Amino acid sequence: MNKIMPNPAASPAPRNRRGGLVQEVVQHMASQIQSGRLQPGDQLPTESAIMVELAVSRTVVREAISRLQASGLVETRHGIGTFVLQAPSSDNFSIAEQDMSTVEDVINVLELRISLETEAAGLASQRATSEQCDAMALALANFSAAIDEKSDAVPSDFDFHMEVAKATGNRHFADLMTYLGKRIIPRTRVNTADQAPEGREAYLRRVHSEHESIYNAIRNQDVESARAAMRTHLSNSRDRLRKPRNLGE
Repeated sequence: MNKIMPNPAASPAPRNRRGGLVQEVVQHMASQIQSGRLQPGDQLPTESAIMVELAVSRTVVREAISRLQASGLVETRHGIGTFVLQAPSSDNFSIAEQDMSTVEDVINVLELRISLETEAAGLASQRATSEQCDAMALALANFSAAIDEKSDAVPSDFDFHMEVAKATGNRHFADLMTYLGKRIIPRTRVNTADQAPEGREAYLRRVHSEHESIYNAIRNQDVESARAAMRTHLSNSRDRLRKPRNLGE
C-alpha cells in the first residue's frame, strides 16, 4: 500500500488559484453549515475572527456573507450578528432527507458521486496546489485519529472529499459537495461500520486506505490513477451496501 509522505518538497508547485477569495470564504462557511459544524440558530464567528482564520480582508468577508445571505444559508440581525438558517427549499435540483431514507437511496447517490467525483479526482491531480494537498493530508490524519478515538470519522471523511472537490479549481464541484453535506457519507444513513463482517475498526481502516490511494495519486499528479482510485473507493462503498441488503440484513 502506498504510504502518505506529506513532504512539502515533494508536493506539486503551487498553481494558479481559481475562483477568488470571496468564493473560497463562501465555500468554507457553507461547508461548515452543511457538515453540521454550524447548526441552524448558531451565530457565525465575527468578521474579525473570520479575517484572522482565513487571512482575508474585511471586504472579502462581508461580500462572502452577503452571498451566503442571498443563498438563504444565513441572516444578519443588525447589531447582534449573523446566524445560520435552514437551507431553503427549491424547485431546482435537490436531494431531500426523504430521498436518503433507504439503502437503495444511498446507493443511488453513490452512483451519482461515482461519475462526478471520479472526474473531480482527475482534475484535482492536474490542478491541486501544495496547500490543497496539505489540506487533504490533514483530513487523512484526522480520519486516522478518529478511528483511534472510536469515532465514526464522518467529519474528516467529508472533509477529505470536500478538499478533493476544491482542488479541481472548478467551484461547481465544491458547491455540490457543500450542498450535499456530510449526509453523503453512507454510514450517516446506514450503520455500515458496525455491520461490516470484519468489524468496525477494520472497516474504517479500509476506507482510510482507499482515501490514501486517492491522495497519493493526486499528489503525484497521476490523472488516471486518481480517477481509478476514486472510482474504486466509491464503487466499494456501493458494493459494501449491496452485500448486506442481498443477505436480507
